[in-house]
Amino acid sequence: MSTYEESKNGKTSLRLVKYTILYVLLIPFINWSFTWAPMWEVLPGWAFNPVTIVTGLVLVVRDFAQREIGHEVLIAMAVALILTALAAGPELAVASGAAFAISEMVDWAMFTFTQYRLSTRILLSSALAAPLDTTLFLYGASMIRDGQLTIPNITMSILGKMLGAIVIWWFVKQREAKDL
Repeated sequence: MSTYEESKNGKTSLRLVKYTILYVLLIPFINWSFTWAPMWEVLPGWAFNPVTIVTGLVLVVRDFAQREIGHEVLIAMAVALILTALAAGPELAVASGAAFAISEMVDWAMFTFTQYRLSTRILLSSALAAPLDTTLFLYGASMIRDGQLTIPNITMSILGKMLGAIVIWWFVKQREAKDL
């Protein structure tokens, strides 16, 4: 029985929604950090926001949150965007919401219409969503703070997201192998 099915049967506890809580808290924290985090120049013309490296956590945590609460993950995203608006302003919440909506649609389709193993869904969902989510968010963030929509930021964000996805994919794949 999945965590989502357990919670539908009235056995909801914080233990059963731990990834959902983490998801709701990570979104405003990461979005807020884009308003103040310094740009690092690693090469001339190659400056990036270091927060872009850890943004991949959100996509992977969302995969686990969706596993916990099913399609209600959209409600969790709305709560996180309200917190973002309070912490970082409504403009960044709109940019983040648009980006998450796109990546969430990719994720939702992957989890709804495919029968792949969880490990495969995590990897494919991240690979499809990361470039779309990143570009749209950084475009919106650049309207609030100059210099966010850059090739280095896009590259580092996608690499960070994919690195996070690969690490989680590996752990989940190992767990799936033990369950066989």
